Amino acid sequence: FNYHCAKGIPNFHCMEGNPICRQIPWLDEDEMLDAWKCAKTGYPWIDALMKQLHQWGWVHHLGRHCLACFLTRGDLFQHWEKGRDVFDYYLIDADPSINSFNWQWLSASAFFSQYFRVYGPVSFGKKYDKEGKFVKHFLPELQNFPAKYIYEPWKAPIEVQQKAKCIIGEDYPNPIVDHDIVSKRNMGWMKQAYDAHKAVSSTGNKQEKPIKTEAKTGGS
Repeated sequence: FNYHCAKGIPNFHCMEGNPICRQIPWLDEDEMLDAWKCAKTGYPWIDALMKQLHQWGWVHHLGRHCLACFLTRGDLFQHWEKGRDVFDYYLIDADPSINSFNWQWLSASAFFSQYFRVYGPVSFGKKYDKEGKFVKHFLPELQNFPAKYIYEPWKAPIEVQQKAKCIIGEDYPNPIVDHDIVSKRNMGWMKQAYDAHKAVSSTGNKQEKPIKTEAKTGGS
């Protein structure tokens, strides 16, 4: 199916000029992209997944979902094409058609429309790995943190951080965004983009452009 899409849909590997892709006004913030790409987001679950990608060239498909959602509609609101390119570089099983399809899906740009369903960068890891063994393996600087704080180390009292020999903000970064705040903000921006897409579609206009919203100003 992915190959048929890539073959039959004009500009399938891009947002602009792609007739099935919603035109979303993604932010363009290099520091956010770099933090995600370099495993410096301050969210251990996300950073551990990115470390695994760097070291193994492979991540479980649900881990890929978490990484893609976090970069795009979930938290950082950065363009899916940029994340797609990072995956294309690191994945040993990278496939252009599958990669572009999945990033459009996970960013809720095409194929999937429930943009309000977000992978939590804290809750998802807690659900499947309560002790944080995966995080501790790929982020050894956090290996002495108790399970209570492994997914939210910034909440650990300073004496816990000192005992773990890892001070948040020095040895491991603080979160670059507040998920509870930006996820709600992003849902509002996604709704605006969806409403604009619906309005354009109802007129039969095929030249949809990214709408201008406060998203272009950045901030959290």
